Amino acid sequence: MSVFRIDCGYQNYDWGKIGSSSAVAQYAAASNASTKIDESKPYAELWMGTHPSVPSVAVDVAEGKSTLRELIGASPEKYLHQSIIDKFGSSKELPFLFKVLSIEKVLSIQAHPDKQLAAQLHKQAPQHYPDDNHKPEMAIAVTDFEGFCGFKPLQELAVTLQTIPELNEIIGAETVEEFVSQIKPEAEIGSSDDVANRKLIQKVFGKLMNTDESVIQAKAKSLVERTSSDPELFKKIDSRLPSLIQRLNKQFPDDIGLFCGCLLLNHVDLKVGEAMFLQAKDPHAYISGDIIECMAASDNVVRAGFTPKFKDVENLVDMLTYSYESVEKQKMPLLPFAKAHGQAAKSVLYNPPIAEFAVLQTIFDKANAVQQHDSFDGPSIVICTNGTGNIKVDGSDIKKVETGYVYFVAPGVPIELESTSDDFTTYRAFVEADI
Repeated sequence: MSVFRIDCGYQNYDWGKIGSSSAVAQYAAASNASTKIDESKPYAELWMGTHPSVPSVAVDVAEGKSTLRELIGASPEKYLHQSIIDKFGSSKELPFLFKVLSIEKVLSIQAHPDKQLAAQLHKQAPQHYPDDNHKPEMAIAVTDFEGFCGFKPLQELAVTLQTIPELNEIIGAETVEEFVSQIKPEAEIGSSDDVANRKLIQKVFGKLMNTDESVIQAKAKSLVERTSSDPELFKKIDSRLPSLIQRLNKQFPDDIGLFCGCLLLNHVDLKVGEAMFLQAKDPHAYISGDIIECMAASDNVVRAGFTPKFKDVENLVDMLTYSYESVEKQKMPLLPFAKAHGQAAKSVLYNPPIAEFAVLQTIFDKANAVQQHDSFDGPSIVICTNGTGNIKVDGSDIKKVETGYVYFVAPGVPIELESTSDDFTTYRAFVEADI
């Protein structure tokens, strides 16, 4: 079969939303009747794809119940397309991993290496870096979402360094003065001034990350106290800042993340349907909400804060791009897509500047409407996040779709999405060699 349902495993990480409040739990239970939601456990991630850690299982194919990875390995040309095999070099797995995340507590502030650095780190420390691939990521808000993404623009960083006493004391008056006096906010990307700007951010960040932990803890206590005694000081920078620091301190008391995340990085709010792309070597973290996430198939993470796990400070400080664009520039454009057409109320392509994946959103606002998807020259995975509908193949093979259902679509297969409710919503991750 060319279109079939897959059962997708989930992860109970402690930052996930609890029980049935989690979209991950809701989708997992709706998709598989044997999944019973434990209302005391966090449900953090639903994994859709061929990653060996949590491989998806094909539940209604003629070959019987097999993992998607096994099916693809047995017939790679059928399920991947030769152009994808040629481009990415694998005949057994998808080049992307598709996920749903439900976030109750902040995830670690982290960045991911590019391919060259990933290969180097994997060779040097495979216990911390389990593969040699890069891990660019895209996050699409399913509910209102907040996160950190990239360093603040230069002038905002300058004001923050000068305004917040605890940060100023950690970085030191001399380094703060050097930063404030030497930054050139109008520099063109790639220019010598831009390179100098990034080195100044690196110097500030490096000073913070290499500060003794006892100093960080003492200054963090003072910082949190100041958000209560003098909230207006923080509101000069961002009205959300006092409550953000207090909230994250409850989750990770006296953590360095209060400085490197709350004070140095952009605090991003995404409304439903908005998205951001996270380049390799850019620092980021997810704070709260439910998202669709798509990424290259890798587990490589270099962490900075809000985590009890290993922090590779030397590599982290050395590897970051130190980009400093505004929040609005972090958000992705919503694009049309010629291979999708019909009666859907909304059809939007999220197409990041990397080869491994793109995601197509389809939203209906009435029942009995149809949206055609022409055939793709690569594999894809479709998840329904709201409502009910059908997937039609060849006009006659009708497959029922409910919230939480996930389908695999082989290359070269046109499909029709048909709504049976007025809120039928799907996300389709796919790869084509010429995306």
